Amino acid sequence: MDQDEKQTSRRRLHRLRVPVFPEEKDAIERQAKQAGLSVARYLRDVGQGYQIKSIVDYEQVCILVRINSDLGRLGGLLKLWLTDDVRTAHFSKPTLRALLRRIETTQDQMSRVMKSIIQPRVKQ
Repeated sequence: MDQDEKQTSRRRLHRLRVPVFPEEKDAIERQAKQAGLSVARYLRDVGQGYQIKSIVDYEQVCILVRINSDLGRLGGLLKLWLTDDVRTAHFSKPTLRALLRRIETTQDQMSRVMKSIIQPRVKQ
């Protein structure tokens, strides 16, 4: 049995009491929730100097999936046009330019969403 298994099978016997203001309590609970941890686990990890890694917000992941799907569809249309497929014979150069702009816009949007996930959230 390795060290991690020993620690998880042991029962914690000691409790620490830390008085906090209501706004501190709210902030700690909010940060623990953002990290996907219980308040006790969050405080234990922070108190021992561990770096807290936040879980990725599910809504943000859904947005990225939609953006990625848009890019896939647009790339598929572009590929059809480049191969002179009969179904895209009616595409004009302005249409192609608009498609390329749409892909660039979508990439920019995806970049902004990724930055919002990666960058720490501002205190509310």
